[in-house]
Amino acid sequence: MNVELNPDTAIPFNPVMNERRLRVILKKEAVIELLKKGVWVYIILLLTEGAIRKWGLPQLAAPLLIVRDPVAIWMLFVAIKNGLFPSNNYVWSMIIVSIFAFFIAITIGHGSMAVAIYGTRILLIHFPLMFLIGSIFNRDDVIKFGKMMLAISIPMLLLIAVQFYSPQTSFINRGVGGDLSGGGFSGALGYFRPPGTFSFTSGNTQFWSVVGLFVIYFWLNPSGVNRILLIAASICLIASVPLSISRTLIFQIVITVFFAFISVSKNPRYIGQMLLAGIGITIAIMLLNKLDFFQKSTEALVSRYTDASVSEGGLEGTLGNRFLGGLLGAVQQTNQPFFGYGIGMGTNVGAKLLTGNVDFLIAEEEWGRLIGEMGTIMGIMVIMIRLSFCIKAAWLSFSRLAVKDILPWIILSMAFVFIAQSQWAQPTTLGFSTLIGGLLISSLKIEIPAADNEN
Repeated sequence: MNVELNPDTAIPFNPVMNERRLRVILKKEAVIELLKKGVWVYIILLLTEGAIRKWGLPQLAAPLLIVRDPVAIWMLFVAIKNGLFPSNNYVWSMIIVSIFAFFIAITIGHGSMAVAIYGTRILLIHFPLMFLIGSIFNRDDVIKFGKMMLAISIPMLLLIAVQFYSPQTSFINRGVGGDLSGGGFSGALGYFRPPGTFSFTSGNTQFWSVVGLFVIYFWLNPSGVNRILLIAASICLIASVPLSISRTLIFQIVITVFFAFISVSKNPRYIGQMLLAGIGITIAIMLLNKLDFFQKSTEALVSRYTDASVSEGGLEGTLGNRFLGGLLGAVQQTNQPFFGYGIGMGTNVGAKLLTGNVDFLIAEEEWGRLIGEMGTIMGIMVIMIRLSFCIKAAWLSFSRLAVKDILPWIILSMAFVFIAQSQWAQPTTLGFSTLIGGLLISSLKIEIPAADNEN
């Protein structure tokens, strides 16, 4: 066969080999596009799962709790089949630990196959999925997702406002499975924390935390986003804080703002955008404060914050219990088996299957649950895997500030907390953690666009 030289590369050019290579590349691109659609389905189900369980198909509320799992399994299967499975030390370490924990649970642990499967799926399916999302999404996909969240924030605010001021017996406040007692959680001054389209109020808090990430990011990088949409989403975010009656949301927004200040200190060119955002937020708060609905919801938030801070020992106790994960308390548990009680037992579903009641059989905090389920050695291994990933991601994100890329750093402000110690036993929290971790990885692996390098 005659061999020609490609003038662009000055290497031997084989038409047959290049045709095969082209087919492989095209097939890989087609698979990646298919997997991207799977990610968007996962996102849609994450945002609507609670609505379906409350209003759409309440009779199927129980199985719909894991409605995203089939999508995740399918995506991982397609990735494995096409050589796209995210193979790294984090993923394989978690897979090995989860498989070992599964067999421990059904042999010397609680002994329930169903509970063990439910618990193992968290580490065996959703943790690898986080890396798969990160490998197939690119920077444009992350920005597209952010713009979508800005748009969705407008109807979501209207929904939680109606829920906030409606009685728990109303249809809009119906609970999971059509529960007529309502889906809101106790708040303050007679008002309940609204769940939005989610099964529980924690989902609403996580939704607005994500909106906060992109509101702040787009204020610092306004090019490419509709300014009216950004202003509207900013107002919605401010209004959502008192309506949610959520201290967690306040803490998360404060953390994200703190990260934004760090990015500005590293890149003074963002000072103008930060000042503009600050002025806009101040004006928005002043205008909202003239509205009766905002005043009442703010009073409820202040009342709950005061009461809860007193009961938890002030800000120090709140931060210690909620955001530091209670690692020392978890390790100091001396009355548990060496290999733990069995993976899955610390989840609400596991408790329901084992005892018939929804309760915390091991611990409410995530690190305490992990150590209680899998024992000190395996529990700490899982914690260390999650922490080591967060620390590496933090270093890489911080390094990107030197080249004026703040997207990973802003996403890290939420991802670090959620991946390190959020309650993955709760499906919605697990979904947001998986998604935000994937977005963080995506933002780190893509080269910085020329527009982001402008002085």
